[in-house]
Amino acid sequence: MFRDIDPVLIGDVFYSKLFIDVPHLRHLFKTSRDVQSRKLIDMLSAIVGRLDRLDELTEDIQQLAIRHVSYGAKPEHYRAIGRTLIWTLKQGLGGDWTPEIEDAWTSCYKTLSDTMIKAANYKSQSA
Repeated sequence: MFRDIDPVLIGDVFYSKLFIDVPHLRHLFKTSRDVQSRKLIDMLSAIVGRLDRLDELTEDIQQLAIRHVSYGAKPEHYRAIGRTLIWTLKQGLGGDWTPEIEDAWTSCYKTLSDTMIKAANYKSQSA
């Protein structure tokens, strides 16, 4: 996928687009753009490596969601993140981007975001 592209560049494209489209989300990201970019690429790599076994990531995804609650993330933020992620992937893959790839990533992101929102809602209700 993006293995040959600098993760900082991918992250810069992603976060620049996100903050242009949804500037009020900027305050949720406290670490440097380089660190955030590497986390984004690590997450994407983990997902791609387990596309056929996403259930193996459920616990990690739930813990990530719970951490995101403490950062101020809300369920409605996931839609903007998803749109930006799909846009970034499309830019990165260029001519290799197909409707099938878009459908697969959209479905994958929906599964992940639904899992995170459910975990975050559970955490906020038990807090």
